[in-house]
Amino acid sequence: MKLLVRDRLLGIGDDYWIEDDQGQKVFLVDGKAMRLRETFELKDMQGRVLIDIRAKMLALRDTMVIERDGDALATVKRKRLSLLRNHYRVDLVDGTELDVSGKILDREFAIEYDGELLADISRRWFRVRETYGLHITRDDADAALLLAIAVCVIRLAEKERGDDD
Repeated sequence: MKLLVRDRLLGIGDDYWIEDDQGQKVFLVDGKAMRLRETFELKDMQGRVLIDIRAKMLALRDTMVIERDGDALATVKRKRLSLLRNHYRVDLVDGTELDVSGKILDREFAIEYDGELLADISRRWFRVRETYGLHITRDDADAALLLAIAVCVIRLAEKERGDDD
């Protein structure tokens, strides 16, 4: 499955559609304005909330929490610093750890589990600069969760660089 994401997606209060490779709208990202902390909702075509993404308050390092139906699903935070690549760790509530690494701000990174590629995020498939793709490599993968992870790591990397809106 390939998803098309138009950049400029992380402004608070901004809403935008995620399309599949056929140009069909698949998900709506609803940036919630007027909240004390950053909040995004990932909705399906019928407007049902699939995933809530929130900046975690009172954390030593910037952390984002992904929730489904009011229950925590995962936390996302920076793993370690490297000169060439950014690394983030995603801790799922079931104890599974996912690794996100690559050039986050360039939208060239991967989401992996135990060395297996789950999703590849890249701009190289598109000529339009403000667009990148999320290619999900496994048929049984949770597309909404992988999209939420991509949103989180991009937002955390932008906050680190000082690109707060």
